[in-house]
Amino acid sequence: MIREEAILREFNLYPLWQRREQDQSILEQVTATVQPATEQVASKSVVEKADMQNLDSYNWPELQALVKNCTACKLRASCTQTVFGMGDVRADWLFVGEWPGMDEDAQGEPFVGQSGKLLDNMLAAIKLKRGHNVYITNFVKCYPSGNRTPEANEIAQCGPYLERQIQLIQPKLIVALGETAALLLGYGAALSGMRGKLHHYCGSPTHTLVKGIPLIITHHPAYLLHTPLKKAEAWDDLCLAVATMQGLG
Repeated sequence: MIREEAILREFNLYPLWQRREQDQSILEQVTATVQPATEQVASKSVVEKADMQNLDSYNWPELQALVKNCTACKLRASCTQTVFGMGDVRADWLFVGEWPGMDEDAQGEPFVGQSGKLLDNMLAAIKLKRGHNVYITNFVKCYPSGNRTPEANEIAQCGPYLERQIQLIQPKLIVALGETAALLLGYGAALSGMRGKLHHYCGSPTHTLVKGIPLIITHHPAYLLHTPLKKAEAWDDLCLAVATMQGLG
């Protein structure tokens, strides 16, 4: 048995799983993920144009209500509910996925079903657990009907929400799961060129952080479900995340 297989079996990351397809052209279009949204919607229960540009005044319950009632793009009209996130709101570890799937839409929680089981195994492999110093969310908060890839403007509309979540949680480290989540860096690029190294999340042009938050990029669990040979890479990325966190003291 090769080294990678032994590691993955030992850490319960070895059976094989299935991939969610992605449209790379969308990722190349989206540079607005750290830019304020510009479409007008309604007042405090639904995002106003001014609010999309500045959510600094929103606390956690207010932000949840804002996301729940958002109509800034067409995704909300076709999903069952928004999926805000779950876990410890003062967590050191923040895991950011891409967008909710059908199961997440039905249950209102991120990473359920087979992808969720894999993520739980990944967390357990580095001695973490949902809700215990871990917060999990997605970049996009609404399920795209038919599990299609969200359009560039739909991804961009959720950018300020995620930015505010990060401001409120104040994590020590962010793990971005998949290329859409990696747009936290402010640009789209192939995941193969971004994973395996340490990045920093520095906020948006209007909210630049004095000190960036360490950010590790790795494969989305749904991708690993379909591309098992990449699981060794994901494990290496998790090890990098652990080493980075340990270095933070």
